[in-house]
Amino acid sequence: MCLKSLVVEKYGEETWEKLRLQAGVQDSFLTFEVYKDEITMQLVDKACKEMNAPSFRVEKNEDGSMHLHYYSDRRGLCHIVPGIIGAAALDFFNIEISMKIVNQTEEEERTGKKEHIVFLVTQNPLFPRKERNEFSSSSQCLVDSEKQIENQLNNEDLEKVKNANGDRGNSVCPVKKSHWKTLRGIITLGKGKLLRGFDPVYPKSLWIDTKTFCNGLPFHMVFDKELKVKQAGVSIQKIVPGLQTMGICLDQYFRIVHPEVPFTISSIQKFINSQFVFQTRREMMPESWKERPMLELRGQMMWMESLQCMLYLCSPLLRSLHELEERQMHIADIAPHDVTRDLILLNQQRLAEMELSSQLERKKEELRILSKHLEEEKKKTEALLYAMLPQHVANQLKEGKRVEAGEFKECTILFSDVVTFTNICAQCEPIQIVLMLNSMYLRFDRLTTVHDVYKVETIGDAYMVVGGVPVPVPTHAERVANFALGMIMAAKGVQNPVSGNPIQIRVGIHTGPVLAGVVGEKMPRYCLFGDTVNIASRMESHGVPSKIHLSSSAYQCLKYKNFEITERGEIEVKGKGKMHTYFLIRNKSATENEIMGRPMKDFDSGHESVQSFPECKTETIPSSHQPATQTQQKKDQTPTIAMKYVDGPTDAQNSLKRRNQMKAGDLTGKTCDSKSDGSLHGNQHADDGPRPPNQGRVKPAAEEPQNRNQ
Repeated sequence: MCLKSLVVEKYGEETWEKLRLQAGVQDSFLTFEVYKDEITMQLVDKACKEMNAPSFRVEKNEDGSMHLHYYSDRRGLCHIVPGIIGAAALDFFNIEISMKIVNQTEEEERTGKKEHIVFLVTQNPLFPRKERNEFSSSSQCLVDSEKQIENQLNNEDLEKVKNANGDRGNSVCPVKKSHWKTLRGIITLGKGKLLRGFDPVYPKSLWIDTKTFCNGLPFHMVFDKELKVKQAGVSIQKIVPGLQTMGICLDQYFRIVHPEVPFTISSIQKFINSQFVFQTRREMMPESWKERPMLELRGQMMWMESLQCMLYLCSPLLRSLHELEERQMHIADIAPHDVTRDLILLNQQRLAEMELSSQLERKKEELRILSKHLEEEKKKTEALLYAMLPQHVANQLKEGKRVEAGEFKECTILFSDVVTFTNICAQCEPIQIVLMLNSMYLRFDRLTTVHDVYKVETIGDAYMVVGGVPVPVPTHAERVANFALGMIMAAKGVQNPVSGNPIQIRVGIHTGPVLAGVVGEKMPRYCLFGDTVNIASRMESHGVPSKIHLSSSAYQCLKYKNFEITERGEIEVKGKGKMHTYFLIRNKSATENEIMGRPMKDFDSGHESVQSFPECKTETIPSSHQPATQTQQKKDQTPTIAMKYVDGPTDAQNSLKRRNQMKAGDLTGKTCDSKSDGSLHGNQHADDGPRPPNQGRVKPAAEEPQNRNQ
């Protein structure tokens, strides 16, 4: 986890992904999960393919100098070492050192050939040059320094010693010469010895018997230069019975895991300051160990010069009680003074805490994924609910509120149906009818977004839309009229499955008051009630194919709004008697692209001017049904452009401001985008004055209603 964070922070997510794929590891790393070291080594190996760090070994000489052994796979870099080591000595210890190469060879290791350089490291004298010449050797310097310390005994120290020993005569210093060394130690105690280190005291004989030593250090081993075992602890003898035969070779039962060096005394001496890890060989273990993990020992090597033998002080490399149980070992097998005991018990507690943290993190991740899926499903549910009910009504129902029915004094209702739909159904398969209606309704639903009208319901081939409900707007009649024009255009793209020609629809529009409310609980619907609904339905049923039939009230709302309308005259309407009706022909100030909600092309730049409407999401038909539906899918993927209407004072002011900017652009030779106007009249310049805020689109003063009898 830390390695991933480092790589992502320093080199980016792309580098980490490349490194992870090369190493062949997973990407779902958790903070409290314990992963194998092999995974880390794989990542490090792939990240550092061409660079292996050098290794160092130090030997201390009797004269105070040191031999620094440098091993590296890369040749020619040994001359960097003196500068680095010298800077470290000066920075950490404030001393200056000198380094020179005394030997240079190449040695064959398990990892390949390595360059072996031996440096002699000596400390530069601490005295100035003048004093440095006065001292011929380090021993003379030590003697003179001791004399100087003795001469610095102040009178107070002598007085203290004199009082402690009593007055023994008139001698200036009556203390015996044999006590001078003790006296010097008392005086210098606590003041530090600058030139002398600690001198340990060793007994003349070893006050411990062999049995106690083997029991006290149960995992130690002693072997000679030929790797023959001379001595071993009781616990390691119990685990590896072959060690009870003294004189056997150690490399027959163990192999060196770390450091990666050959199993020889010379190699061990080179890295004697390193920690050694031994692992038992499976073929030399008893039958009971064949199925268990191999035992690993970790400890230090100590060379015994007097015996010419190597002492390996070690303990089992175990991290948890589980590893202890896998090897069928017990806590009692480990010496009480060995910190491995405490490590296992402490790590067991830590593992339990980490397991709880890991479970919490996994549950948190699962909860996050479930929350994400829940949010997606919630959006789908809301989209479905908003398709059935107006958004503000649906929100009230979700909050558990009761939605009261409301009266709308003026709105415009539209009905449409397919001409000869009954005959088409009689001559086609049901799936063809479904595909035809689906293709048609997809186009109509898109137009509801373009003109911001509410789709009330569909029953068979009948399609019902209302403007000004549930949100009252002054331009409800204009919106429904433009929607009707778009329906006629869109229907031309739907094929009649019987004749193969475009289908024909009848459209009827009426304006008047309605009562609207939510009906039902199991499947609530937002329904409209009133005579206005009936009249709108009659306008559709008494209409003409591919024509938009208007009632007189709808005509009154549209006659000054730049629509081309022709008079039909009086007709007999079922249940209503004679009614004067009209036909809506076209919108004289809006283009087909504006009505259909398509992107408008900027003729100056040659680019499409697109204003996406994020709430519009079109449905698609499976491509396996009909080849014709593929074309419809491509059309439905076109960005939906909401048509602009002027519904309030602010909209009117913005519209006037944009028209003034358009005029200024014309005077300066610049062309303004027709979509910048807040109305449908992209190319209209005759209407120079502000529009009445409550009447939506205003017809130019010079224009009169057109009544044509056809």
